[in-house]
Amino acid sequence: METALPKLAMPDPAKGPIDPKKIFPQADEIWLEVGFGGGEHLAWQAAHNPSVGLIGAEPFVNGVGKLLVLVEQQQLENVRIHFGDARPLLEGLPDASLTRLFVLHPDPWPKKRHHKRRMISPWFFEAAARLIKPGGQLRVATDIPDYVAWTLMHAQGAPAFIWAAEHVDDWRMRPEDWPQTRYEAKALKEGRRPTYLVFHRK
Repeated sequence: METALPKLAMPDPAKGPIDPKKIFPQADEIWLEVGFGGGEHLAWQAAHNPSVGLIGAEPFVNGVGKLLVLVEQQQLENVRIHFGDARPLLEGLPDASLTRLFVLHPDPWPKKRHHKRRMISPWFFEAAARLIKPGGQLRVATDIPDYVAWTLMHAQGAPAFIWAAEHVDDWRMRPEDWPQTRYEAKALKEGRRPTYLVFHRK
C-alpha cells in the first residue's frame, strides 16, 4: 500500500476533472469496475485486454491490497486504482470516456431502510449514461434475487440503456469473457445462483 499504490493511484477527483487519455495514453478503450473486491476480475480483464485501460474503485483496504499483489505478480501495466468511494470518481470522469462499466456483486444492503445506500440507483444510471459511449456496456452481477429485480426496475427508468438479454441463458450463463469472482464462487457454494445482467448504451 505504501509503495505500489501511489504509482497506480488515480488523480484525486476533488482537484479537478480527470483526463483518462493522459493516464492511459496508449489505450484504445477505458473500462471501470466499481467495487472490485479482491480484484481477480479486474486483473483478468487487464491481462486479457492489454490495449484497454482498467480503472478500479474500491473503498476497502484489503481489496486494494489484493489487487496490488495481482498487478505485481502479473506485471500488469494497464491498471489504475481509486481507493475510496466511487461516486467522486464517477463525477470526475469526462462524458463518454468509458466503453465498459462493471458492478459485480455489490453490497445488497438487504434492509429496506438501507436501500438508499445501494450503488444501483437512478443517480448511478444517470452517471453511467453520461460516462459510457454509445454502443458500450454496463455489466451488473448479483446473487440476490431482490437486487436483480431492483436493478431491472431502475434500468426500466433509464432510457439510455437497453437490456441485452434475449434468452434465459443470457442472464443465467456467465459470458466467456467474464471470469468468476470469489464472491460468485461463495454464492454458488452456498446455493445461490448468480444473475448476469448486460445493458447496452443506446
